[in-house]
Amino acid sequence: MHATVRSVIEAAGNSPQEVCILDTEASPEHLSRGTARYADAMLCIVEPYYKSLETGRRMAALAHDLGLVRVALVANKIRDERELEAVREFADRNGLEIAGVIPFDEGMPGAERAQAAPLDFSPDAPAVAAIAALARGMADANGRAAPGNGAATGLTEADGGG
Repeated sequence: MHATVRSVIEAAGNSPQEVCILDTEASPEHLSRGTARYADAMLCIVEPYYKSLETGRRMAALAHDLGLVRVALVANKIRDERELEAVREFADRNGLEIAGVIPFDEGMPGAERAQAAPLDFSPDAPAVAAIAALARGMADANGRAAPGNGAATGLTEADGGG
């Protein structure tokens, strides 16, 4: 991890009233570079496909091995109850928590094409509302209530090419 990014994370976690949510690459590399020591929790972003779910499980196991107490999945791009049930069944079989559900949202590719943040592109979109609710929940659980050396939360996409 770049020294500048590390110093921002260190500074952000010094106060219980401050929360740093860090969105990292879909790779275990950031964990091997010391990100976990600054995090109170890690969310693995998964899609309702086996390869993505399996990648999320592996990332969660690695995070647990590195000492992170709270590691959970976020079900992303969920189109219907059948897809959500597939994620729930996988999580149950593997002893994983689901911290949130982000619905499939037709507006998200438009934000990407416009090179804009989804919040700026479509602030009222269902996916944006779900992400905001997830962030508030994590901030409440980690930033204000949980003890630790910081309030950083790692978000890792486990898209697995799916």
